[in-house]
Amino acid sequence: MILSQITWDVSPIIFDLGAIQVRWYGLFFALAFVMCYIVLERFVFKREGINVELLDKLATYVIIGTVIGARLGHILFYEPAYYLSNPLKILAIWQGGLASHGAAIGILLAIYFYVRKTGKSYWWVIDRVVIVVALAGFFIRMGNLMNSEIYGHITSLPWGFIFVRDGQTEPRHPTQIYEALSYLILFFALLTYYTKNYKTMRPGNIFGIFLIVLFGVRFLIEFLKEPQVDFETNMILNMGQWLSIPFIIYGIYLLWRNTRVVEKQIKK
Repeated sequence: MILSQITWDVSPIIFDLGAIQVRWYGLFFALAFVMCYIVLERFVFKREGINVELLDKLATYVIIGTVIGARLGHILFYEPAYYLSNPLKILAIWQGGLASHGAAIGILLAIYFYVRKTGKSYWWVIDRVVIVVALAGFFIRMGNLMNSEIYGHITSLPWGFIFVRDGQTEPRHPTQIYEALSYLILFFALLTYYTKNYKTMRPGNIFGIFLIVLFGVRFLIEFLKEPQVDFETNMILNMGQWLSIPFIIYGIYLLWRNTRVVEKQIKK
């Protein structure tokens, strides 16, 4: 089957009323939090009989952790010199500049502070939150697609996208779609695993699977991407890949640890 390569010339702005401008990225970003809240409420908190007020608090912590972590992650990992020279730009989130690895760190810290306030188990919370983090990843990457950003190298494949609004004239790998679909599949897989095993699963199991798969996918797809910043041009592995490696290793450790615990219990 031969597909035509796609000329992508979609405006990132849904509508512009002068003082008010609504963008696709902002819509997808907001939709990610709304859908994550709904999934946690219906499939986790109600299923386990947990007071929904705890979910409201969790949502607040995670939203703050995500935004701050993603912004600081981009600043520290990708453009520290620019933001040191232009500190007021740090607050200009609407101009772009959010890093998923920074968001991951922000969420982990947010959950730490959340459990200190609520008394919930850290592992209980993180194993359930990462299910919807995978779903959020899908929406964020779709927002990147609408912004015509974070795309891949030139390709001759029939589904290559020509990102006209970013000045491209040749088809590129739509790596936003590759990642979005991978994260969506991961979301459904983790949700299925949770619904079947939530009463018996070892703490950290879902988190470990999440880390290995999500950041493993991210690591591989990065080979197809164009550098996001100039200093990545001559790197064997780019910044996204270097930042993914510790997460993957920790995920492997979590699953290995749980396997060892089960083996010891069997021997007893």
